[in-house]
Amino acid sequence: MQRLDDFRIFYNHTIHPELMRMERRRKRLLWLLFGLSLLIIGLIVLEFYINIVSFILFLMIPIGLIIVYLLFLIQQYRDNFKPRVVELILDFIDDSVNYGTLTYQPHAFIPKDTFYKSMIFASAAPQYQGEDLISGKIGELDFELCELNVREYSRVRSRLNYVFRGVFLHSETKRPLTGKMLILPKAFRQYLTRTVREFIQVKGQKVESSNEFFIEGFEDHFSTYATADVFMRELLPFDLQERLVDFKLTTGKEIYLSFIEQNIYIAVTEPKNLLEPFIFQSNVSFDLVKEFFEDIYTLVSIVEDIDNSH
Repeated sequence: MQRLDDFRIFYNHTIHPELMRMERRRKRLLWLLFGLSLLIIGLIVLEFYINIVSFILFLMIPIGLIIVYLLFLIQQYRDNFKPRVVELILDFIDDSVNYGTLTYQPHAFIPKDTFYKSMIFASAAPQYQGEDLISGKIGELDFELCELNVREYSRVRSRLNYVFRGVFLHSETKRPLTGKMLILPKAFRQYLTRTVREFIQVKGQKVESSNEFFIEGFEDHFSTYATADVFMRELLPFDLQERLVDFKLTTGKEIYLSFIEQNIYIAVTEPKNLLEPFIFQSNVSFDLVKEFFEDIYTLVSIVEDIDNSH
């Protein structure tokens, strides 16, 4: 809670002024769009009265060029909005003493083979798209995360179904972790049968209920699978379980984790593109920025906890 309060102060002093500047730019675009609409309507009325098609067609040439230029300005606004806000959010996050400098590449993403090495998602999806790669260092751990949109062909309908849509993180420890572990959301159990089957093929098994390993309520939301050589208390301490349950209850989003030798993978579902700006309504909103911050900060905080525990 303290971190969110600090972020609210940072938002008021740093992010809000930038949003206001971008808001003025958005309103100028709307005025241009409104003026162009009036011009087109006027031409339609003029053509109705004078009925000279060649004259109207001649006037449509500069109007067409204006439309193309306006669309260019709108796309430029969209392309510039998110990087500006993300970089400010990252400035806030990496201000902590435990964080190195975080870098942001809007058009880069985590490779497909890294995604499948997580063993969280089993299918080889034909559509794999990503953006907004953030990378950096937390303590001794290097990490990278991005937004992903992964879809596969439906087996019963002629369409693409989502395999995963959200934020995906990969980190690598300096020393190998023993064994393999999957932590999967129970709400998506019916969609993860192939994942479980493939994990069992590498000698994984479901970790049965035990007060020794799980806090109260954890198994209501998550199913845990592990190989026999995993040290449960090391990879899944009680404070990490509390963080996962709290994230699920407060956001309603699903979160996945896997530990594959020295690699750590975390995925958080997100049904929409984060920080995508509106054109016909204001983007000056703390909630718009807060959702992106909370998703990113939750993931890097889990990595920070793992770094501190090792």
